[in-house]
Amino acid sequence: MKITGWEVLTLPDGGDSMMLLVIDTDEGVHGLGEVGIRSRQKAVAGGLDHLCELIVGEDPTRIEHLWQVMFRRGFFPADRFLSAAIAAVDVALWDIRGKVLGVPVYELFGGRVRDHVSAYTHLGDDYHDLDRFLARARDLASDGWRHLRFAVPHTADGVLDQRAAMRAGIELFHRVREAVGDEVELILDVHTRLDPPEALTLCREIEAARPYFVEDPLRSEGLDSYRMLRARTAVPLAAGEQFGSKWEFQRLVEADLIDYARVDVGVAAGLTEARKIAAMCEAHYIKLATHNPLGPVTAASSLHLNLATPNVAVQEHQAQPDPLADELFTARPVIAHGRVELPELPGLGVDIDRAAARRLRAVAAERPHLRASDGAFTNW
Repeated sequence: MKITGWEVLTLPDGGDSMMLLVIDTDEGVHGLGEVGIRSRQKAVAGGLDHLCELIVGEDPTRIEHLWQVMFRRGFFPADRFLSAAIAAVDVALWDIRGKVLGVPVYELFGGRVRDHVSAYTHLGDDYHDLDRFLARARDLASDGWRHLRFAVPHTADGVLDQRAAMRAGIELFHRVREAVGDEVELILDVHTRLDPPEALTLCREIEAARPYFVEDPLRSEGLDSYRMLRARTAVPLAAGEQFGSKWEFQRLVEADLIDYARVDVGVAAGLTEARKIAAMCEAHYIKLATHNPLGPVTAASSLHLNLATPNVAVQEHQAQPDPLADELFTARPVIAHGRVELPELPGLGVDIDRAAARRLRAVAAERPHLRASDGAFTNW
């Protein structure tokens, strides 16, 4: 079997752009992958063109070999944008392998270790209407979601005052805890918006409400700052959705500075790399909480990783699928009552109507951004 070509599909997805990769073979079997970065996708598209030119004519079953070629060729190691391109290729190759052998991808990883994967969903950003926000939390809990996620608030006009956001985040967390009770796990996403003093105060002030974890409490550029936070708060910490390889996870994992690894299969160079990150985490009692506010392909690849990995806690998902995705995808993961069900189709168990997808075009919008009260740029 040989790789004969590739096709990039960019689909509108709720005001965003979903970038998919289809890899074709000379035996008529194709594989699907997804780019996990939804901004600056022109840079990723250039990476896909380069990488796919390298692998045309190659044997798609040599997945580890092709991963090494893509990541290391050209002398400079892959960065996060090229890692996201590698991720799409790598996942598509695993999809092909499973289809050729007639088995789900998790069987290629040694078989399943669980019957389904617990999932968490988002409460959304409508925290300015507190009654509606709390009602949604109660409704999702009643519908079977045992893990709920929400972010540190900002003003409706896009202003983030760190001290005000810290205070609002503390208040909001306690209110949600009161609304849903003790049996629902709560995840607070700081989204790298706070500096260390505010992040520390936030973490300490919500300890009594028992967060499942606090996600991305600090910016990812300076990982040593996690040493300070780890030493001064007892809340579980999670990070990693912005990391492109095991080398970035290594510093936090080997120093035991996080409790949950937010591996994004569509960013961290695919399933081949994600499995290595998971093994490194297992040796440090760190669980995976896979990042996936994305499309069905990353949902499926995350599911197969989590089904076959012992140290898994929870998988991220949206509560409602995008209507466009429902229309285009002929197969996709089944999500019900706060969990992702066991797939039975070969490969990833996800497929798309390519002819219909080709008729749609989306251009990735620049990610929204926040500003400080004085107009300075700050993290979204």
